[in-house]
Amino acid sequence: MTVIDATNNIIGRLSSKVAKRALLGEKIDLVNCEKAVFTGKKEVVFLKFKERKERGNPLKGPFLSMMPDRFVRRIIRGMLPYKQDKGKKAFKNIMCYIGIPTNLKSEKIERVKDTNITNSKSINYVTVEKVCKHIKK
Repeated sequence: MTVIDATNNIIGRLSSKVAKRALLGEKIDLVNCEKAVFTGKKEVVFLKFKERKERGNPLKGPFLSMMPDRFVRRIIRGMLPYKQDKGKKAFKNIMCYIGIPTNLKSEKIERVKDTNITNSKSINYVTVEKVCKHIKK
Protein backbone atom coordinates (compact mmCIF):
# COMPACT_ATOMS: atom_id res chain seq x y z
CA MET A 1 0.00 0.00 0.00
CA THR A 2 1.29 3.44 -0.96
CA VAL A 3 0.19 6.72 0.63
CA ILE A 4 0.65 9.76 -1.63
CA ASP A 5 0.29 13.40 -0.57
CA ALA A 6 -1.51 15.54 -3.17
CA THR A 7 -0.58 18.91 -1.61
CA ASN A 8 0.49 21.48 -4.24
CA ASN A 9 0.51 18.87 -7.01
CA ILE A 10 -0.96 19.55 -10.45
CA ILE A 11 -4.03 17.32 -10.52
CA GLY A 12 -3.74 16.08 -14.12
CA ARG A 13 -0.12 15.01 -13.83
CA LEU A 14 -0.68 13.43 -10.43
CA SER A 15 -3.79 11.57 -11.61
CA SER A 16 -2.04 10.07 -14.62
CA LYS A 17 0.82 8.77 -12.47
CA VAL A 18 -1.60 7.35 -9.88
CA ALA A 19 -3.71 5.68 -12.60
CA LYS A 20 -0.65 4.09 -14.18
CA ARG A 21 0.53 2.69 -10.85
CA ALA A 22 -2.96 1.37 -10.06
CA LEU A 23 -3.08 -0.45 -13.40
CA LEU A 24 0.14 -2.18 -12.41
CA GLY A 25 -1.69 -3.57 -9.35
CA GLU A 26 -0.56 -1.17 -6.65
CA LYS A 27 -2.98 -0.10 -3.88
CA ILE A 28 -2.87 3.68 -3.52
CA ASP A 29 -4.28 6.03 -0.89
CA LEU A 30 -4.27 9.70 -1.92
CA VAL A 31 -4.38 12.15 1.03
CA ASN A 32 -4.95 15.93 1.14
CA CYS A 33 -6.93 15.85 -2.12
CA GLU A 34 -8.44 19.27 -1.44
CA LYS A 35 -4.96 20.84 -1.69
CA ALA A 36 -4.23 19.62 -5.23
CA VAL A 37 -4.25 22.36 -7.88
CA PHE A 38 -5.49 23.13 -11.38
CA THR A 39 -3.25 25.38 -13.45
CA GLY A 40 -4.69 28.34 -15.32
CA LYS A 41 -6.52 31.53 -14.53
CA LYS A 42 -9.05 31.16 -11.75
CA GLU A 43 -11.97 32.55 -13.77
CA VAL A 44 -11.34 30.17 -16.68
CA VAL A 45 -11.10 27.11 -14.43
CA PHE A 46 -14.28 28.09 -12.55
CA LEU A 47 -16.15 28.66 -15.83
CA LYS A 48 -15.07 25.28 -17.21
CA PHE A 49 -16.42 23.35 -14.22
CA LYS A 50 -19.53 25.52 -13.90
CA GLU A 51 -20.40 24.68 -17.52
CA ARG A 52 -19.71 21.01 -16.88
CA LYS A 53 -22.07 21.05 -13.88
CA GLU A 54 -24.90 22.73 -15.80
CA ARG A 55 -24.62 20.39 -18.82
CA GLY A 56 -27.36 17.82 -19.32
CA ASN A 57 -30.43 17.09 -17.24
CA PRO A 58 -30.38 17.35 -13.42
CA LEU A 59 -32.33 14.09 -13.16
CA LYS A 60 -30.40 12.02 -15.72
CA GLY A 61 -26.87 13.40 -15.41
CA PRO A 62 -24.02 13.77 -15.95
CA PHE A 63 -23.46 14.23 -12.23
CA LEU A 64 -20.46 16.17 -10.90
CA SER A 65 -19.44 15.54 -7.31
CA MET A 66 -18.72 18.59 -5.18
CA MET A 67 -16.68 16.83 -2.50
CA PRO A 68 -12.94 17.27 -3.19
CA ASP A 69 -12.04 13.61 -2.56
CA ARG A 70 -14.75 12.30 -4.88
CA PHE A 71 -13.94 15.02 -7.41
CA VAL A 72 -10.30 13.88 -7.59
CA ARG A 73 -11.29 10.21 -7.72
CA ARG A 74 -13.51 10.95 -10.71
CA ILE A 75 -10.60 12.67 -12.49
CA ILE A 76 -8.47 9.57 -11.91
CA ARG A 77 -11.30 7.36 -13.19
CA GLY A 78 -11.19 9.27 -16.47
CA MET A 79 -7.61 8.10 -16.94
CA LEU A 80 -8.49 4.43 -16.47
CA PRO A 81 -10.26 1.99 -18.81
CA TYR A 82 -12.94 1.67 -16.09
CA LYS A 83 -15.40 -0.24 -18.28
CA GLN A 84 -12.93 -3.12 -18.63
CA ASP A 85 -12.08 -5.57 -15.85
CA LYS A 86 -8.52 -4.31 -15.42
CA GLY A 87 -9.79 -0.74 -15.07
CA LYS A 88 -12.42 -1.74 -12.49
CA LYS A 89 -9.81 -3.56 -10.42
CA ALA A 90 -7.44 -0.60 -10.65
CA PHE A 91 -10.18 1.87 -9.66
CA LYS A 92 -11.02 -0.21 -6.57
CA ASN A 93 -7.36 0.05 -5.51
CA ILE A 94 -7.49 3.86 -5.40
CA MET A 95 -8.85 5.71 -2.38
CA CYS A 96 -8.88 9.50 -1.96
CA TYR A 97 -9.18 11.36 1.35
CA ILE A 98 -9.71 14.90 2.58
CA GLY A 99 -6.85 15.57 4.98
CA ILE A 100 -4.96 12.65 6.51
CA PRO A 101 -7.12 9.97 8.19
CA THR A 102 -6.02 8.65 11.59
CA ASN A 103 -5.36 5.13 10.28
CA LEU A 104 -2.85 6.50 7.72
CA LYS A 105 -0.94 8.90 10.01
CA SER A 106 1.57 6.22 10.99
CA GLU A 107 2.26 5.29 7.33
CA LYS A 108 5.14 6.78 5.34
CA ILE A 109 3.75 9.48 3.04
CA GLU A 110 5.26 9.65 -0.41
CA ARG A 111 5.49 12.59 -2.82
CA VAL A 112 5.31 12.09 -6.59
CA LYS A 113 8.12 13.66 -8.63
CA ASP A 114 7.55 16.21 -11.40
CA THR A 115 3.96 17.03 -10.42
CA ASN A 116 4.54 19.84 -7.93
CA ILE A 117 3.36 23.37 -8.82
CA THR A 118 6.73 24.81 -7.75
CA ASN A 119 8.39 22.90 -10.61
CA SER A 120 5.96 24.43 -13.11
CA LYS A 121 6.38 27.81 -14.79
CA SER A 122 2.71 28.62 -14.25
CA ILE A 123 1.92 31.06 -11.47
CA ASN A 124 -1.82 30.95 -12.09
CA TYR A 125 -3.49 28.11 -10.23
CA VAL A 126 -6.52 27.30 -8.09
CA THR A 127 -6.99 24.49 -5.56
CA VAL A 128 -9.54 21.69 -5.89
CA GLU A 129 -11.18 22.86 -2.66
CA LYS A 130 -11.89 26.33 -4.14
CA VAL A 131 -13.25 24.82 -7.37
CA CYS A 132 -15.61 22.56 -5.41
CA LYS A 133 -16.83 25.45 -3.27
CA HIS A 134 -17.42 27.57 -6.38
CA ILE A 135 -19.48 24.96 -8.24
CA LYS A 136 -21.68 24.38 -5.16
CA LYS A 137 -23.08 27.88 -5.55
